[in-house]
Amino acid sequence: MRRSPGRVPDLAPVAAIPRRDRVLISICLIVITALAWAYLIRLDRLMSQAMEYDTAMAAMGMTLDASWTIVDAWFAFLMWLIMMVGMMTAAAAPVLLLFAATAAGRHERRIPASVLIFGLGYFAVWAGFSACAALAQWGLHQAAMLSSTMKTSSPVLAGGILVAAGAYQLMPVKSACLAHCRSPLGFLMGHWRGRAIGAFQMGVRHGAYCLGCCWALMCVLFVVGVMNLVWVAALSAFVLLEKIGPAGTVVARVAGAALVLVGMLMIGGEGLNAGIP
Repeated sequence: MRRSPGRVPDLAPVAAIPRRDRVLISICLIVITALAWAYLIRLDRLMSQAMEYDTAMAAMGMTLDASWTIVDAWFAFLMWLIMMVGMMTAAAAPVLLLFAATAAGRHERRIPASVLIFGLGYFAVWAGFSACAALAQWGLHQAAMLSSTMKTSSPVLAGGILVAAGAYQLMPVKSACLAHCRSPLGFLMGHWRGRAIGAFQMGVRHGAYCLGCCWALMCVLFVVGVMNLVWVAALSAFVLLEKIGPAGTVVARVAGAALVLVGMLMIGGEGLNAGIP
């Protein structure tokens, strides 16, 4: 029987993974996610303290240098990368377990190590996105279009980001990438590569589909606040719902239409305000 492209992945083959490997992989995924979120929570607290300090300095008539350095850019990249790890690990868990099950079915050795290499390939793609996001944040900062809460200070730009993200949700390329993410078993069976380099290549290829599915949603963080952990958690849950929920495709399209509507209202509202004498 043929598998529907939008069907939720069947995790029954996961039972083929040796119990010790299955437990080890699951624990590692949980620990990685927990460490990423612990870092983000700690960073959020440090940033809150820094903003309070900056406010006090400004009240005393003192200003701080707002220019970025390479070090600032590096830490912005690191922040984005850890954020992507925290957001995407849960969504990637099904394909990682399916990869382990496929490796077990092919009598591969050192399954946890192969899963790690696959995961490194997957997150290498998100590292590339994180670099682009950090550069975009740097550019917005230098153009004085980013507030102290790390969200765009221009309602028109914010509305444009939402419209673009919403429109992408409705595009065929989004649907194709989402269908792949919701049913990765066929990809693993049809594109299997042996050895460590093969696992890394498969991870990169699957990561590219995942990036194609989710990159526009991640850009919404520039509207709501890059380090707004409530929205980071909400987007994480939404991505998971898209990928493994029973009506993920419908949810993606409804969210896309809502983003377009909210973005247009923001742009229109700013236009009306600009016309007020």
